[in-house]
Amino acid sequence: MYWPMGGAQIYSANRRRRKASKSQDNLEEDDEEEDNAAPILGLRTSRSGHLLATITATTMTVWQTSPLVVLAAASRSAASLRSYGPNVAVHLRPDASIAVIQTLNGFLVTYSIIVDPTARVYQQIREGVNQRKATGTDSVILEKEKAGFREVRIKPRLVIRIDAGIAAALALDNEIVVATQKPAAVQCIKWTPDDAGKQTSTELTNRMAWMQNASRITDMIHDRAMSLTVWITSDGKAYAVQRLPESLDKSDGNQKLFRGYGFHSPEGQGTEAMKAAINARFSLLAVGCPQGEIHVYVARDYAGSIPPSHKLPSPATFSTTGQITSMSYSPDGYCLMVGYEHGWAMWSVYGKPGASSFSADETLSAINGEGWLASVKSLSWINAGFGVLLTCVDDSRLWEVEMTKSAVTTCFSTANISRTVLLSSSRLILYRGFDLPTTTTISADAPLWQHVAIPTRYLMNQKPMRCVVTSLDGRYVAVAGRRGLAHYSIGSGRWKTFDDTESENAFIVRGGMCWYQHILIAAIESDDTYELRLYSRELGLNATSVLHVEHLPSAVVTLSIAGQDSLLVYTFENVLYHYVLNASSNNVKLFQVGQLALHGIVRAPARVRAVTWILPEFQMRNGDPSQDVAHASVLFLVDAKLVLLQSSTNEAGLKYDMRVVAHNVEYFDLMRDRGTLLRSPDHSQPQTPSEEDTPVNGLHSDRGLYDSLWYFDGESVRCWMDVEDILMPFTTENERDVPQPVTIAVDFYPTSVMLNRGVILGLDAEIIQRRDAHFAYMRHGIRTQLFLHDILRRHLSQFDPAAASILALRYQDLPYFSHALELLLHTVLDEEVDAGRDSDTSLMPHVVSFLSSFPDYLDIVVQCTRKTEVRSWRTLFAYLPSPQQLFEESLEKDLLKTAGGYLLILHTFQELETSSEQCVRLLQRAKEAGDWDLCKELARFLMALDASGETLREALSRMNLEPSRETNVQSTDGSVLLSTSQAPKGQQLQHPNGNIDRPRDSTEGEGPRTSSEGFLSPNGTVVSEDYFSSRS
Repeated sequence: MYWPMGGAQIYSANRRRRKASKSQDNLEEDDEEEDNAAPILGLRTSRSGHLLATITATTMTVWQTSPLVVLAAASRSAASLRSYGPNVAVHLRPDASIAVIQTLNGFLVTYSIIVDPTARVYQQIREGVNQRKATGTDSVILEKEKAGFREVRIKPRLVIRIDAGIAAALALDNEIVVATQKPAAVQCIKWTPDDAGKQTSTELTNRMAWMQNASRITDMIHDRAMSLTVWITSDGKAYAVQRLPESLDKSDGNQKLFRGYGFHSPEGQGTEAMKAAINARFSLLAVGCPQGEIHVYVARDYAGSIPPSHKLPSPATFSTTGQITSMSYSPDGYCLMVGYEHGWAMWSVYGKPGASSFSADETLSAINGEGWLASVKSLSWINAGFGVLLTCVDDSRLWEVEMTKSAVTTCFSTANISRTVLLSSSRLILYRGFDLPTTTTISADAPLWQHVAIPTRYLMNQKPMRCVVTSLDGRYVAVAGRRGLAHYSIGSGRWKTFDDTESENAFIVRGGMCWYQHILIAAIESDDTYELRLYSRELGLNATSVLHVEHLPSAVVTLSIAGQDSLLVYTFENVLYHYVLNASSNNVKLFQVGQLALHGIVRAPARVRAVTWILPEFQMRNGDPSQDVAHASVLFLVDAKLVLLQSSTNEAGLKYDMRVVAHNVEYFDLMRDRGTLLRSPDHSQPQTPSEEDTPVNGLHSDRGLYDSLWYFDGESVRCWMDVEDILMPFTTENERDVPQPVTIAVDFYPTSVMLNRGVILGLDAEIIQRRDAHFAYMRHGIRTQLFLHDILRRHLSQFDPAAASILALRYQDLPYFSHALELLLHTVLDEEVDAGRDSDTSLMPHVVSFLSSFPDYLDIVVQCTRKTEVRSWRTLFAYLPSPQQLFEESLEKDLLKTAGGYLLILHTFQELETSSEQCVRLLQRAKEAGDWDLCKELARFLMALDASGETLREALSRMNLEPSRETNVQSTDGSVLLSTSQAPKGQQLQHPNGNIDRPRDSTEGEGPRTSSEGFLSPNGTVVSEDYFSSRS
């Protein structure tokens, strides 16, 4: 997932002047554009992302993206504008060698973009200045400044007239595709004529049998990786289209240029297709509708199988967002960004909402002139996804928003999932809460992020960074750019890079990296050879510091550490290799002990994102590693499908049964792969699971969640508590079914499951706007979600209280364990009340029985009632002892404030007698314990029962604390004055800081209710939150 970071950078090709508007303190200055600055009308980026082109009504400008600077511009003459019309849109050939400007009068004006490799611009030459001798990082920066950037020239090419009018255009590698208006047709114009001198070919839409209606095409987008084009038509339909080979152009005597399939048809008003985006990495097609809703489809094949995948609701009301103006997936496909008439929004690949501009203050945005928060005309990803360019309506500026992304998007590994690591264009952002006490980890205000700048020399030579991986213990991090690699130690705070540039440029990391203790394992490609290389953190990086080299016949798709010392390597030849790491005091080596050919099982090796396996317990403990392949069940993540290959034997030998166990998987986490991380001692956490745990009885093993399998599907985090659940054969109508996982709802994007602490860690983006600052900026905040109550609920629903008790014992030392049990009771109670279940199918008896085994049982019940509507109390106490019995039990255990909570329940159930015997008893006990805060609240409670004050006088009299005759118990406004300065027998009821205060005025409520802001008094009024809120 992606998160914006910092403020937006502003760029403009127009000259700007500064106009100073002095404030009272003469410190403020405002920027103003020149009056003749023309707004940007279009934006196109090349396939490589190195160049982009923008247009105004009269001018085309060519930019370099890193850094963002203007390289060339071409302005059309007045005669050209009169003849062809002003600019309307710009199209760029994917290699950025040709730019095409679409004009208002139906012309295509083409230009050649020529890059001169020898000429340079923006060279910074310092003459006549005494310069000190620069070394290290300074020398690298000075060299880059002196080198400048390659010069670009724009040369007019030709002008093409489209008599039928231009509805849409699309620039491809070999041709430009133009959709005409009258007649509705598609023309293909080659950049250069073929051998026969032919340059154009046309097909009418009414001749396309696969189009349901001969509608006009309004928009077209193309993806080279999928070799697929999406057409949007005037009737609101969307088609997936492929260009036919030239040999098939004239089948059946008619010219056939395209073949397509309709996949989106409007189901009603507001569901017409307007914009589209293609995600080649996950084979998704997204269609934007007028009301802001986005329909996402999955392209299974090229034969028209494009079923719906999911829907993305509008981030706000239509009046707030406006219509969709542009939409685009990130280069790696993990994020979708959508521009609206009044802002923008982001989603993860399968629909988890991310950052959005619609939470910004419109007034402040308008005052500060921040158009990037107010409207989006077009957007484009640049710098390998580390930045997004936005253009706004009637604005001549480009806005660049910096992005940070999860390390999982660069390298899918267990370590990256278990430890949250973010990557920006120039630094790493590491979450350090795993090494801090539990209460600090869940605090949203604690500074838990460590920012690590990537070495300048490596960054300048090899940006952008393509791969990041951390170690399971969080001690080391490695990065890899276009070539070479570098690694960092958290403890020492030092980077290690290659000593010489030649060794660094000699290889490319392709296939990922992983850490084994202090050893970095990297899959590399060098001179058409493929290797696994092992580097030690203790040694420097150079050509001779490689500990071990393992040659491979083909490139690596992905690699991972499985278990204690096993390395799994999956290659493009569709073979899974199993290696064992043999570590000694002086060296570490790899030994191949097995391999598994998956021909005919995995059809496209390049679509595999991750691989691991599950070994039986007996094989892990005592088995021969060379036989692991025969016993293992392999888990593949293919695109977004979690595929299980389960091994079995028959007369023919070893075979594998394949099942898809989950869909729409953004990432998964098999807890047993964490190994040492789960078994590391930490006294601030509950005892962690261990594979050496012994069975408690014949049915249950005290292993906690060590064998659990977690995944995120874009909506919720889901968990199988024991991975064996998906390995067991379930037969239903001769098909195997997978048991339903536990669903844990989250309202943020989850990044890690903190198993030892019972929480899910995630991030949420927010916009910060200050009235004393002239700009807004983005930041990401830490979010956590408890999952323990969901797991316990599943055990209890399966009538397995023993497993629930075993799991609870592991987490009972957490400071928020009681809160987790309270959530369990609250969740089940709400479901029971809403569903109206009878006692035979109710889960409440099992939950109450389970909670009664914990010492905080009485407090949990009271806290639950405080946060639940009164109408739910009858359902709750139908399975509990009477409130009177719970009150007496609280007194026996000296839980005085807990007993005070049950007084309200007794009153609500009309079980509290007029004499308030229970209240008097509790007041006497509170006086003896010196709990004057509780005495004050009980006095208020008695005054609420009897506004005349007689009940309170009687209670104080029985306690030998009769108030003074000179003091009115009830004031004129109904509040209580409890001054006992002249009480009989010389006793005085005082608060440690003085006499008991006058009670706060209560506000009349609409009826009996409770809330988190207040607590219900006996007469239906809401008083302060601290009313019986804390335990004694």
